Amino acid sequence: MVSMTAVLPLTSSVTETDPSCCPPPAGAALGAEEAKQAALVFKALADPNRVRLLSLVKAGEAGERCVCDLTEPLSLGQPTVSHHLKILVDAGLLHREKRGTWAYYSVVPGALERVAGLVADL
Repeated sequence: MVSMTAVLPLTSSVTETDPSCCPPPAGAALGAEEAKQAALVFKALADPNRVRLLSLVKAGEAGERCVCDLTEPLSLGQPTVSHHLKILVDAGLLHREKRGTWAYYSVVPGALERVAGLVADL
């Protein structure tokens, strides 16, 4: 029986140390804590009601909205809207300010740019 195993020569001059073969990643990979924070933001934005709330707040007069103005556009009850707003606040996307009996929400300065940066860094 004749062995058919043969060693074939490499046809390319590219070696493992050649940077054109496997260029290093453009940026550093996310660490565990950074990934956890990014996931919190992405989870907050994974609900269409929360995306609409963020849009409504951003489009509000002076860039803010009272919680009392956010229930009707979503056709949701006040407790549900408050729950969604809390998630957006916890994710660092909205700021909450209490004025008398009402809470007013505004987009955290730079928050939307940070979200865009998170996506770009993946």
